[in-house]
Amino acid sequence: MMNDMVKRELEKNRVWFEDHLNSLCSSRPENIPPRLWESMTYSLQAGGKRLRPILCVKAAESVGGEKEKVLPMALALEMVHTASLIHDDLPAMDNDSLRRGKPTNHMIYGDALAILAGDALLAWAFEYSLKGLMDRGVPPSSIVQALSIFAQAVGPSGICGGQVLDTDPASFTSSLSFVANIALQKTAVLLQASLVTGAILGGASQEIAGAFGKYGRHLGLAFQIVDDILDVTSSPEELGKTPGKDAAQQKITFVTQFGLEEARKMALKESKEAAESLFMLGSSAVFFQKLALSLSKRSR
Repeated sequence: MMNDMVKRELEKNRVWFEDHLNSLCSSRPENIPPRLWESMTYSLQAGGKRLRPILCVKAAESVGGEKEKVLPMALALEMVHTASLIHDDLPAMDNDSLRRGKPTNHMIYGDALAILAGDALLAWAFEYSLKGLMDRGVPPSSIVQALSIFAQAVGPSGICGGQVLDTDPASFTSSLSFVANIALQKTAVLLQASLVTGAILGGASQEIAGAFGKYGRHLGLAFQIVDDILDVTSSPEELGKTPGKDAAQQKITFVTQFGLEEARKMALKESKEAAESLFMLGSSAVFFQKLALSLSKRSR
C-alpha cells in the first residue's frame, strides 16, 4: 500500500499537471490536421499516473526551482511517454487493444494514424519544450543540457533501443543481465531523464543531478520488475490493460527469468537502493524515498 504522504503529493501534482495538459489540448495549433490532433490528444488525455512529469517537477522543486518554469519539460516528457505507448500497443509490437482501461489508439484511429500521432508527439515534445523553457527565462545552458539528456533517453540508446531488445527475437540473449538491460533502456531511462532534467532546470549541481540519475536507475528497475509481477498476478480491471501479454508473446521478463518470489525480492532491493541514493538532499529527499519504498507495493 502506498504511503499516505506520497499518495497526497502525487494526486496534488497530478491534478495540477492534468489542468495544464487539458489546457494545452483544448486548442488545436494551426496547420495540424484535425484527425491527427484528435488522435494525439486522445492518448495524451487518456489518464495514467503522470509519474514522469511529476518526478520532473518534484526534482526541480527539491533543489529550489519553480514548477511553472519546468512545466514545458514536464509536458514534453508526457508527450514522449504517450508516443511510446501508442507505438508499443500497435499490432507490429505488443498488439494490445486496451490501455489505461480504454481502447488503444490504433483501435480507434487505425494503425497509420496511430503511428503518425506517435511520431508527431515525439517531434512536438522537443519543439514545445525548447520554446516554452526559453519563454520562461530558463538559462540557455541549462536548456541545452536538459534537452541533450532528453534526446538521449528517447533515441536508439534509450527507449527505442529498449523496445528493440523487448520485441525483436533476434536480439534476445540468454544472459541473466539481458532482462535488466531491457528494463534500463525501456523504462528506467525515461524516469532518469525526468528526474535529471527537472533537477538541472531547477538549478541543481552536477553532483545532485547525478544522484537523481542513480535514483532513477534503481526506481526504473523496481518499476519494471513490479510491472512484470503485475502482468501475471492482476486482472484487466486492476491493471487497466490486458494482463498475461508477456507470457502469451513469450517475452523475457524478471518473472520468467527469476520466478515470482525472487522478482518480488529484487523489486524491494531496487526500491531500497533508490531510497538510499538521495541521502545528500536531506529532508528534500523524503518524498522520493517514500515513493521508492512504496513502489514495490503498487497494484497497477
